[in-house]
Amino acid sequence: QVQLVESGGGLVQPGGSLRLSCTASGRTISTHAMGWFRQAPGKEREFVAAINWSGGRTYYADSVKGRFTISRDNAKNTVYLQMNSLKPEDTAVYYCALNLIGTVVTAKDYEYHYWGQGTQVTVSS
Repeated sequence: QVQLVESGGGLVQPGGSLRLSCTASGRTISTHAMGWFRQAPGKEREFVAAINWSGGRTYYADSVKGRFTISRDNAKNTVYLQMNSLKPEDTAVYYCALNLIGTVVTAKDYEYHYWGQGTQVTVSS
């Protein structure tokens, strides 16, 4: 059984930065693609970023491109989301997800097989 645990969320002012981490247990992530999604109150879950198994290919939602960076450290079984220039509209619960197919970098949430419980990010002054 795979467990994904997100951390690093919190309250930050507009223009600030946060780094989210997602650490897996029960399975190595080194051969799997990973993704980050978010869900704001009253809204559907939306794609944020994805990365292939090696880290050599990434994909971002237009709304975060140039501000967020997804990366991974397979030795630590962890994927990261560096979030800069945060805006109030980035406020949401952020989830990481694992895709058993390592080469697929996708925004489609139904293509991910395991999900974390989420971490709250609030951007407010």
